[in-house]
Amino acid sequence: MSDTTNQRRIKIFDTTLRDGEQSPGCSMNLQEKLELAAALVELGVDIIEAGFPIASPGDFESVKAIAGSVRGAVICGLARCNDKDIDRAWEALKLAPQSRIHVFLATSAIHREFKLKMTREEITERAIAGVRRACSYCDDVEFSPEDAARTERDFLCQVVEAAITAGATTVNIPDTVGYAMPQEYGAVIAMLKNKVPNIDKAVISTHCHNDLGLAVANSLAGVENGAGQIECTINGIGERAGNASLEEVVMAMKTRFDHYHCVTGINTPRLVPTSRLLSSITGLQVQRNKAIGGSNAVAHAAGIHQDGMLKERRTYEIMSPEDVGFKATDLVLGKHSGRAALADRSKSLGYKLTGEQLQSVFDEFKKLADKKKEIYDGDIIALIEAHLHGPEREEWKLIAFDVTSGSGHKPRVKLTLRHGDKEFTEELSDGDGPIDCAFLATEKITGIKLKCVDYQVRSASLGHDALGEVNLTVEYGNQTFRGRGVSTDTVEATVHAILVAVNRVAMTKGA
Repeated sequence: MSDTTNQRRIKIFDTTLRDGEQSPGCSMNLQEKLELAAALVELGVDIIEAGFPIASPGDFESVKAIAGSVRGAVICGLARCNDKDIDRAWEALKLAPQSRIHVFLATSAIHREFKLKMTREEITERAIAGVRRACSYCDDVEFSPEDAARTERDFLCQVVEAAITAGATTVNIPDTVGYAMPQEYGAVIAMLKNKVPNIDKAVISTHCHNDLGLAVANSLAGVENGAGQIECTINGIGERAGNASLEEVVMAMKTRFDHYHCVTGINTPRLVPTSRLLSSITGLQVQRNKAIGGSNAVAHAAGIHQDGMLKERRTYEIMSPEDVGFKATDLVLGKHSGRAALADRSKSLGYKLTGEQLQSVFDEFKKLADKKKEIYDGDIIALIEAHLHGPEREEWKLIAFDVTSGSGHKPRVKLTLRHGDKEFTEELSDGDGPIDCAFLATEKITGIKLKCVDYQVRSASLGHDALGEVNLTVEYGNQTFRGRGVSTDTVEATVHAILVAVNRVAMTKGA
């Protein structure tokens, strides 16, 4: 058992809803943000950075909704060091029982010269004013000197000291462009601990980007040198190459407690379910070989590894799959399995279904069971997520489709959709392939012209009869919409995904 005598508690600051959402293709609607925020509370994060309230009316409303309804974590809003930003942030946050205003201002020479056109003295004055205004609203205020990793060391110490004197209770040290090396970043944190006279009055935080693949290593180097908070995101999503991955920094500290002597409040068996939830919301799938959350992370194919695992799992596993939310066994269900078995398996996979949701998923499960002999966890997850993350209502519903395609002749599609009490059928053969035909037929029936900007197909489980899972992103007007569909027939899965996107467009139009 680990010796916990000298352990430190590291706060986990999750910025999936703010920095993570700034990643291209990762925008979320209000309901999705509320769902993810609730999952983050269940995961055990300490602080949820819910958004950047002044960035847009949508961001303001989502931060306000999360602050008003989500309990169990500090709710944080981002603001630049100016009055309008800070006032707007507080307006969004004021309903939260625990709130934090996070103010930031760039400090590096390149940002001062080319972006802000401000002197060191002006930067310091602006930072002090921003922190003081935030403190007039709440006691929990975080200050970030943007691009701190490339800021002159003496000036960084000066700004941090001034911010703490003004009332900042957390000082975050961002490696904004992912430039620092671990030893270098750790030295910056150590320097602040040693040279800033009032540093004991604030928590030092890390915020590292992954441009050189070092976000996790830099964050951990910060912890080794005295940081008490890590800013990170689920699956490491974020601008450019992303942020430090929450699941990786947490499990590194847990697995190597002998080295770090640090603990977090994270409920680690919720890591994989939360990762899957984010993937289902954004459509960005986790690579199979990703640390902690990837499906290959607990797979062993090499004969030598398998032999060692059979004799003693610790020969090739440094953490238990169950510790992060993977299941030790992949329970196989079939057409004779009942609702109780499906309910139990859904719960063990991390889903809380209402009676109505369970019945809907069970109906689809039975249809799938008639097509497949064995249904695996991946199939069940795909069914549940397709149901949970479809549009709130179906304006257009698939009734039937028929597709033919082959060498030497044009593909043909016959598609029938229902809208209200009426059915509409379109038959055409002028597409480049069956998928293109499906898009064209849908556009002609619905009158909604879409531009497909991303299309992905993957197998949801094992075997040649596995469910095909389609995730696509389309553009309509100036907005992007995502669709998801599952079926043993990939063309059918594509039609379902197209209709999910179409129905979201229709809802936006008020159809």
